[in-house]
Amino acid sequence: MSGLVTSVSRSAGHTFSKPVCDGVRLLAGLGVEGDAHLGETVKHRSRVARDPSRPNLRQVHLIHAELHDELVRAGFAVSAGQMGENITTRGVDLLGLSAGALLRIGGQAVVRVTGLRNPCVQLDDFMPGLMAAVLDRDEHGHVVRKAGVMGVVVTGGEVRPGDEVLVEPPQGPHVPLTPV
Repeated sequence: MSGLVTSVSRSAGHTFSKPVCDGVRLLAGLGVEGDAHLGETVKHRSRVARDPSRPNLRQVHLIHAELHDELVRAGFAVSAGQMGENITTRGVDLLGLSAGALLRIGGQAVVRVTGLRNPCVQLDDFMPGLMAAVLDRDEHGHVVRKAGVMGVVVTGGEVRPGDEVLVEPPQGPHVPLTPV
């Protein structure tokens, strides 16, 4: 499976939305250079309050552009970076990936997928009704979280719009993603 990077974003502050930029540099074991969530240990404020020594499994946030398309059709004016993602992709079934899948992005960067983004009320603070729009139910009534995936940087490198994204599934059986 392969797709493309359509946009990249970062924010030095703990802002909900992240400004779109021409490129980002991923740093192995840390995340996006210049982003507030850069680091080996947790940086999300709620997680820091609970235990600041926990490993940062949320170094990079990826959202599929197809979600933006769906939200626009539902009446939400949402574009790349506005929901806090660092990398926006098209053509990759991010939500269907197995835990531990590797995303080879551009010429060098490799991100290991750690889990799903768990949508929070900040989505509704940004745009009323957005949280409900990124949650769904499957045919069995289980919650489906559509707000993207989180990962850690295995190999650093530059990432720019237009870069190819290649998916390398992990060895063994498929392990569905859970919130991290």
